[in-house]
Amino acid sequence: MNENVTSQLDELLELLHQKNHISQGSIVFNIYGKGSQHIDNQINIGKTHPDPPCLGREKSAGDLPNELATDKAMVLWKKAQEAGYVDEHFQPLISRTQAALLADTIADRLSIKEKWKMFEGLWNRKYMRSDYNLALTRKRTLDFQDELKRQLG
Repeated sequence: MNENVTSQLDELLELLHQKNHISQGSIVFNIYGKGSQHIDNQINIGKTHPDPPCLGREKSAGDLPNELATDKAMVLWKKAQEAGYVDEHFQPLISRTQAALLADTIADRLSIKEKWKMFEGLWNRKYMRSDYNLALTRKRTLDFQDELKRQLG
């Protein structure tokens, strides 16, 4: 796949992952590259929250796992909220790859060993380790990691 198509696909995926309260479904799209290269792709989109806020109970500090509800953790959550990374219910407002980087940073600061299991449960997501590995292949990752260091102190 040529770099321009890859870049455009990456941007599309980032936008799709940033949408809140997406109901389950799929998006099918076709990409035509140079030399009549044809790529079919389908993206399955799962809900970003267990239930949309209007239908279910919102998460509160009391819903956080103990390791993510300490005084030190709450300082990090507050900084993450102020930076616009998570909402008031500790749900990510950023792309999946950025959320995985955020989870890694928070887990590192709090010395949490089973970070993916913990954040996958909190954010009702799967495959966060894959999201993290994908983030590490992107040029924007270093910039976002620097931003995380500045924002979370």
